[in-house]
Amino acid sequence: MTNPVYRVAARGRGAHRTISDAVAAVPAGAVIAVAPGTYPENVRLERRVVLVPEQGPGTVEIRPAHGPALSVAAPDCAVRQLTLQGTDPAEALVRVEDAAGLVLEECALSHGRIEVLGRPDAPDTPDAPEAAELPEEAARLAALHGALTADLVEDLQDPTTGGVLLLRRTRLHGARHAALHVSGDGRARIEDSTITSVDGIGVVLSGTARVVADGLRITGSSGSALRARGATRLAVRAARLTGPGRHGLLAQDTAQVLLDDCVVEGAAGSGAQAEHEARVDMTGCRIVSPGGSGLVTGGAAQLTARDCRVVTPAANGALALGDSALALADCSVSGSGFSALHLGERASGELTGCRVTGSEEHALVVTDEARVRAEDTALSDAAMCGVQVAVAGAVTLTGCRVTGGESGVRLLSTEESELAESTVAGQRKAGVELGPGARARLTGTRIADVGSAGVTVAGGARLRMDGGGVFRAGGTALVLWKDTDCAVRGVRVDTAGKNGILVGDDASGTFEYCDIRATAFPALHIGERAEPRFVRCRVFDCAQDLGTAKDAAPVFEDCTAHGVEQSVLPTATATGPGPAAPARPGASGQPSGPSSDAGTPDETEELADEGAPEAEPESLEDLLTELGELVGLERVKRDVGGMVKLMQTVRRRREAGLPAPPLSRHLVFAGNPGTGKTTVARLYGRLLKALGLLAVGHLVEVDRSALVGEYVGHTGPKTTEAFNRARGGVLFIDEAYSLAPAIAGNDFGTEAIATLVKLMEDQRDEVIVIAAGYPDDMDRFIGSNPGLSSRFSRTLLFEDYSSDELVHIVEHHAERHAYKLTGEAREALSGHFAAIPRTVRFGNGRTARQVFQEMTERQAMRVSELDAPDADVLMQLSPLDLPETALTH
Repeated sequence: MTNPVYRVAARGRGAHRTISDAVAAVPAGAVIAVAPGTYPENVRLERRVVLVPEQGPGTVEIRPAHGPALSVAAPDCAVRQLTLQGTDPAEALVRVEDAAGLVLEECALSHGRIEVLGRPDAPDTPDAPEAAELPEEAARLAALHGALTADLVEDLQDPTTGGVLLLRRTRLHGARHAALHVSGDGRARIEDSTITSVDGIGVVLSGTARVVADGLRITGSSGSALRARGATRLAVRAARLTGPGRHGLLAQDTAQVLLDDCVVEGAAGSGAQAEHEARVDMTGCRIVSPGGSGLVTGGAAQLTARDCRVVTPAANGALALGDSALALADCSVSGSGFSALHLGERASGELTGCRVTGSEEHALVVTDEARVRAEDTALSDAAMCGVQVAVAGAVTLTGCRVTGGESGVRLLSTEESELAESTVAGQRKAGVELGPGARARLTGTRIADVGSAGVTVAGGARLRMDGGGVFRAGGTALVLWKDTDCAVRGVRVDTAGKNGILVGDDASGTFEYCDIRATAFPALHIGERAEPRFVRCRVFDCAQDLGTAKDAAPVFEDCTAHGVEQSVLPTATATGPGPAAPARPGASGQPSGPSSDAGTPDETEELADEGAPEAEPESLEDLLTELGELVGLERVKRDVGGMVKLMQTVRRRREAGLPAPPLSRHLVFAGNPGTGKTTVARLYGRLLKALGLLAVGHLVEVDRSALVGEYVGHTGPKTTEAFNRARGGVLFIDEAYSLAPAIAGNDFGTEAIATLVKLMEDQRDEVIVIAAGYPDDMDRFIGSNPGLSSRFSRTLLFEDYSSDELVHIVEHHAERHAYKLTGEAREALSGHFAAIPRTVRFGNGRTARQVFQEMTERQAMRVSELDAPDADVLMQLSPLDLPETALTH
């Protein structure tokens, strides 16, 4: 049934002379068509009607002498294609009252604001689809967006809360204080609408208001573009907020805000700021050229950003203070005027897969009692430090890369920071600096191409360094000063402009299984009264291996020198000079036997780039047993076992004087991250040594950066140098497909592949090459050069671990660290792993290790509240200790 239509016109039979007369006279549900003209009246809708212009948009203007042009006190009203103009920008131009509903479509409003009113004392009771704790990750936005809009149409017809507004393709201009204010328990949805020239805030939410906006554009507000306070909820998609006089978004109190695919450009203050206990979740947003910081958190607020970009902020890219929490995933920050990321007071930060470039100060600052955990994050080209940690702050970097800047990582905090499997490179000064009293643990960390010292340890500082190394330092690779507490194991120093290791006056420390090569000054310098201890360390290709000052008292145990012009290094447990024993060619600085991670898929770096001299040969039977004890990998175990049997036959034929059959020992390891490829590669080299087919059996792990040069003529020598380091062992090329990008052009990776193909042929009996990477990408790598397919004739597929296998890996870590999982914890853990999406970001064994670490942290917090827990309680891991995401599955 069509609603009846009534006319409003200045003249004409049957027409009402004013809009107000028509509204008072027509029945509910009527359509009122208004003739062209200006109507100086205050229109109040107290029954359900629709107002439209008779001759299209722009022909009807409502311009009252004072007060609102439009007040709505009834549900299910609509106004379309009208122009409304007020006389006082600070007053309401449109008011939607409590329990009223209005659709405002394709209208033009100026000199006044829209008010959507609700009960000021309405309780904060979110709709059923919206839980008190929003779902995690991308589902969080969809859940809130759906919860706020699911019943909006019904509410327009019969509001169950405060006023309800649907603003569609409408322009608001020239308001003061705010263009749109939704208060109490009011609700609003904004679609493809524009707000311009506001002397105040663009959109304000207060009380328990709920607002959803799609395609909103706000330009030229003197205050913040969006402000959510109280217990409000705001979900915004595809918004563009240009030139706000304060913040792009300001979230306060307990407000929850979700931004998706939004742009904040030229804000005078912050791009997005969360205060008090507010929660802000951002996905795919861009913050461009804010006058303050890009992202700001304070109080106990939480801000999470995924796939967001902060570009040229005048202050910090992100600033977190108070007790707030900042989490950035796959985000980038570039061109910051201050430090790119600054966390202070008691704030916490989580960085995953982020890229930070070009800050005028530091890339990352952690101070006061703040804590930051960063994984797979690149921090580059800061004017000062890549990372600076001060006061009682702490940082954990895993798989991160810090490049360029004045210094790489500067630690000035008394709390321990950790760098694991990370790279610090290209600094003008030092790579890693420990200030007085600082604490640091470096595991598998590589420092390279720095202008001065690789690592400096000031008085009173403590350093634990395991694996990794310092390469091409302009000064001394490792410097220790007085009263340091230093333990260095399995570290390689290669090409230093001064000493390899300098132990200052009155200093001490322990150095085990370290290699020092090609230093301009003596490889080791021991200061006055210094008492360091060196165990099974080696010096290569130096003019002098050792220099000592007066009263120096170093201790050397089984240390050797090779290719040293002037050798004074003792050969055994002694402190005086003596002749140097020749080093065995190809031997390494790693202790013999399986690593501490054998049997697990952690794929951690070896203690040094090369393998280890073995006190006594490893038996083939023991190594095959070790292979069999690895978790999962059943197909890989069968394949390796079969190859061992084949190679045993090859060896026996040789021993019998018979020609060996053609055999390619080079392999492709295809599998996702964390599936044990490096662990098996290391074991494969040891198996070949036990078979007598390799001289040393050590493993040298490289990636594209270790093979490909930066200019013409650099790649060939660089690839050859890496290959030569693997003589007698295994060259493991991680992410080998990166040498053959999908769109190669003039990429130097093809030169590295060509060099490898020739070296594999020329030295086929001296080096085994294993190329590893994602299964699909490895096909492209093998097909990039005709010589690769003949040299890599066998591919081992490393399958993802099952949920039960991941539980076994966690149990392995637990046993190593004196923990025990309850039966309930095992069952819950299996369910947790089963629920994790197996995307390309899934870490397999690394994920298991991270889950175990988080369980121990949660258990520590739990048992800390007990008065006197016994040993069993301290060892037990229960379902309560699983990560939060596990508890919700």
